[in-house]
Amino acid sequence: MTTPSRALGVAFSDARDASHGAGVVVRADGTPDGFAFARCTVGGTDATDAVIDCWRTLAREDVRHVVCAGVAPAWFNLLDLDELAETLDRPVYAVSYEASPGLEPALRDAFDGEALADRLAAYRSLPPRVPVGDPDPDSDRPRFVRAVGIEPERAAAAIRGLTRDGFRRCEPLRIAALAASAHREAATAE
Repeated sequence: MTTPSRALGVAFSDARDASHGAGVVVRADGTPDGFAFARCTVGGTDATDAVIDCWRTLAREDVRHVVCAGVAPAWFNLLDLDELAETLDRPVYAVSYEASPGLEPALRDAFDGEALADRLAAYRSLPPRVPVGDPDPDSDRPRFVRAVGIEPERAAAAIRGLTRDGFRRCEPLRIAALAASAHREAATAE
């Protein structure tokens, strides 16, 4: 599979009550080509809306894929990948970097009642994680992807194509994480 000509990378950086998101359009050669910012609530349920806000702010029909840094930004403010793929009409995938038994134990520790039920339903609706590259989850640098609107193997190939030599994060997520952190620092310094 060829690398998408442009991908929107989205990452979040948490402050106490708000998480500051950055959406960055990145060309296949790694060049940033547009930025948008949004906020969501730490511990809330509005992270999906924040990604959609970044998409709408950018209004970039040339973006081919949307890449998210994980599925649980802002202290378990779970992303709905199906809703994102449907709303944005693009393949959407989330990349994570740790082998784990999943989020259910942590969700059960952090929430109860309806808040827990809603998050468990959202989490269980996600597609399974598949390894990107080295299929050994015990590797010292594992990467995993959850994909909607694209075969997981094609999403993994796109991630590998968007990752510069020597880096673990693909460029859309690496740059989005830097922008989200700068956005948080600027917003909390006010």
